[in-house]
Amino acid sequence: MVPHWKPGWKPIESRMGPSGQYAPQAMASMDEVSARVDELRSLIDRHDVAYFEQDAPTIADPDYDGLVRELAELESRHPELAVDTGAGHRVGARPSEAFAPVSHAVSMMSLDKAFDQDELTGWYDRVLRRLDGNEVGPLTCELKFDGLAVSVRYENGEMVRAATRGDGRTGEDVSANVETIADLPKRLGPDAPSLIEVRGEVYLKLSSFAALNEMVVAIGQAPYVNPRNAAAGSLRQKNAAVTATRNLSFFSYQMGEVDGVPQFGSHHESLQYLASLGLPVNEHAETVASMDGVSDYIERFRLMRHDLDYEFDGVVIKIDDLATQGRLGATSRAPRWAVAYKLPPEERTTKLLDIHVSIGPSGRATPFARLEPVFVGGVTVSTATLHNEDQVLAKDVRPGDTVVVRRAGDVIPEVVGPVLADRVKASKPWKFPTNCPICDQPLERVEDMAATACVNVSCPRQIRGRIEHFVSRGAMDIEGFGESRVDLFVTAGLLGDVSDIYSFDLEAVREMEGFGDLSVQNLRLAIAESRARPLGNLLFGLRIPHVGSTNGDLLATSFGSMEALLSADEEAIAAIDGVGPIIARSVFLWLSNPGNREIIGRLRDAGVNFTGPARSELAPILEGMSIVVTGALEGFSRDDAAAAVSDRGGKSPGSVSKKTTALVVGESPGASKLSKAEDFGIPILDEAEFSTLLKTGVVPAKTEEEGETP
Repeated sequence: MVPHWKPGWKPIESRMGPSGQYAPQAMASMDEVSARVDELRSLIDRHDVAYFEQDAPTIADPDYDGLVRELAELESRHPELAVDTGAGHRVGARPSEAFAPVSHAVSMMSLDKAFDQDELTGWYDRVLRRLDGNEVGPLTCELKFDGLAVSVRYENGEMVRAATRGDGRTGEDVSANVETIADLPKRLGPDAPSLIEVRGEVYLKLSSFAALNEMVVAIGQAPYVNPRNAAAGSLRQKNAAVTATRNLSFFSYQMGEVDGVPQFGSHHESLQYLASLGLPVNEHAETVASMDGVSDYIERFRLMRHDLDYEFDGVVIKIDDLATQGRLGATSRAPRWAVAYKLPPEERTTKLLDIHVSIGPSGRATPFARLEPVFVGGVTVSTATLHNEDQVLAKDVRPGDTVVVRRAGDVIPEVVGPVLADRVKASKPWKFPTNCPICDQPLERVEDMAATACVNVSCPRQIRGRIEHFVSRGAMDIEGFGESRVDLFVTAGLLGDVSDIYSFDLEAVREMEGFGDLSVQNLRLAIAESRARPLGNLLFGLRIPHVGSTNGDLLATSFGSMEALLSADEEAIAAIDGVGPIIARSVFLWLSNPGNREIIGRLRDAGVNFTGPARSELAPILEGMSIVVTGALEGFSRDDAAAAVSDRGGKSPGSVSKKTTALVVGESPGASKLSKAEDFGIPILDEAEFSTLLKTGVVPAKTEEEGETP
């Protein structure tokens, strides 16, 4: 973790520029430089042991990379301090004495890394210089998996041994454990060579990781921090029976020692050969013609980073021609013909300053961490969620801890867990508050759920939250009611519930700072226009538990009016296709509440629309079908396309699954939806074929020449 820095030194976070890039600091003297180099080597040695030998890293990957890069920068500036071995120059770490040693006939090397486009271009320029400007030829791009490097040896088609990378020359014998990996064949096909060592990555699928953590939490153990650590710990179990329960997976990406293997001209051909033997090879390996193709590949998979069932933290770029690889050779630790481009970090370590609890619009109490600002996932993060009381207890994070923070894509940043090695002895477990921090009323644990909530319906935060939701775009869509204005109106006592919107004193608003005749008139018009919104919007806007916009529309269409819905019993609501008993129970109880009925009555008196849309008279030719739409269609808006499907008895969800009947693709479609449809073998339709489907109820068949992609 970040050490106790000497005078004049700054923590590694402060050496990051505004975009998270490493920015080395100028040194004051040669003695200081020498001292820093020694300190960096000591830190890297310690973290190597924690990561490679103990499978319990005490620093996030980007922070570790920053230390290695700083050491490399100082050694480059001061060659007299450089060494050829040791911290920053080794491959992996020494193998554990808990396993029998295995010598690799062909060394298992590491990869040099590039952290931005300039460094990637620098690698390619060095390749060109070594080739005297000659053509490099195609390049192969592969995903960089976040797992554990392993070599599996087959003799005459039989798996005989498996070993970890270790220090690159000597690894650990994990044969019994690797034999439990279902992805790996124990015997290759009849065309297997007399000898082949397959290099690859042992990893844990995200779905398997979630199931594993659910299991360990259920038996009172702390959850694993991430899939990589879980995979490494699972593979290095002394008891192979334990490994067998972890559902590990494997991807092949290289060959080591071989005998009887055909001669290949390219790396991509060797991947195809591995696949032909029945070995798992990732389907996303691609050959591109130039560095422009590399950039396109990186960007495409950066956007797909969270669409796959496994983690990858970068892209490996290799010169595809094997003869060119031979001419380029390798350094003591890495081939010159390959580089690993690291995607922006999604995990970093920082200090947890304090834990607070926020109250949501529905009263839910959510703990969150206040952090020392850290750059992660493309933004600077100073707060992160802790989800709920159970998660805080399971992770045992405490104010003052050094913690791992994760921000994946657009997901809200979360605290993954503490770095226990850095915890001060005097720290005490954090306790969830007993009272609401807003209204000071008791917090209650929701039955059969992990949620804790403020149940005081008069809590100011809940009042604001209900009104904020009611006026939002997906509900009554009333412009001029941003969060700050809702807060202002509630604080001033002008709004007590959503029905007050249609009767509150706009003349009093006119007297408030920042309001004038025009803004008040616009507010009056926006409120008046909202009275005509569809009934489905109103039902969604009332924030009935479990009722989203889709269910709101479904209830409005099925019952035809608010009065009919108010008169319906629980069984009648549950009888609606797509509602079910849980939603029906929630709707019935909410509508039966006298206070809620009073609000509905005031909305009726205010002239809000209580009439639902007419039922469609179209034949239900799409009944039982699930049609997903992605991209822009010429003849349909997204809502129109969904309505066209639902009017014919079908469903139009927002995501692709194995139950999807067809994917309709317009201009600029979502890459993840296309990829999933192709993986699941789901028919892909253009707009004309979608129109045919709407008329006939039959998914148009594709000819072999047409294929499955428009």
